[in-house]
Amino acid sequence: MISRVFLALVLALTASLAPLAQGQPRGKPHGRLFPPQDLGLLEAPDRDIWQHPDQVMDTLGIAEASIVADIGAGSGWFTVRLARRVGPNGVVYAEDVQPEMLTAISRRVAAEGLLNVRPVLGKGSDPALPRSMLHAVLMVDAYHEIEEDRVTFLRNVAKSLRPEGRIGVVDFKLEGGGPGPPTDERVPPEVVVKEAAQAGLRLLPEETFLPYQYFLIFGLEPKPTTPVKRPITR
Repeated sequence: MISRVFLALVLALTASLAPLAQGQPRGKPHGRLFPPQDLGLLEAPDRDIWQHPDQVMDTLGIAEASIVADIGAGSGWFTVRLARRVGPNGVVYAEDVQPEMLTAISRRVAAEGLLNVRPVLGKGSDPALPRSMLHAVLMVDAYHEIEEDRVTFLRNVAKSLRPEGRIGVVDFKLEGGGPGPPTDERVPPEVVVKEAAQAGLRLLPEETFLPYQYFLIFGLEPKPTTPVKRPITR
């Protein structure tokens, strides 16, 4: 007779493998970080087709010699594409809060001969990026994994931008379908917009060319100008 303990273990294993059988990352509670052992799930051979990386970079104005950041860089899938785009005169800060991810990225860029990538270990709500230097910040499929106060996190990201800089947030739509995490782990785009506004960012026109993800773009709120007081002449 099969013991109850053994039966429970079988059921638990079956449940944990179900998302993988459907081609999705393994289910995890909201706010949990993506497990490094599952990095292969981010390297689907068809991702270039539905992710449209060149169009994403074009929309953010990323070009030769740009200084950019890839937040929640994970396996470095977007990092290497950014590095090729900005070229040897540009810089890509590959930020992640998990050292294992940065180790994987360092190996990847070394294997591809890319010398313009700077791995950055973030901590909590501080992405540890250089201030007022970045032309663009890209955050792909990472917003829903931020465990700290997201408004504070966005404020800190905003500090890294040049006045004309842009933040691009790409994450999976709520309706599901295609790749991505379970729907109960996804963050609605209106929540991102609300939190960005609280962080002092303004929403720019949304892009809709991604089939499975929304693409929100934010810029810095313009600083109010102080009127010049002219002397009163009689």
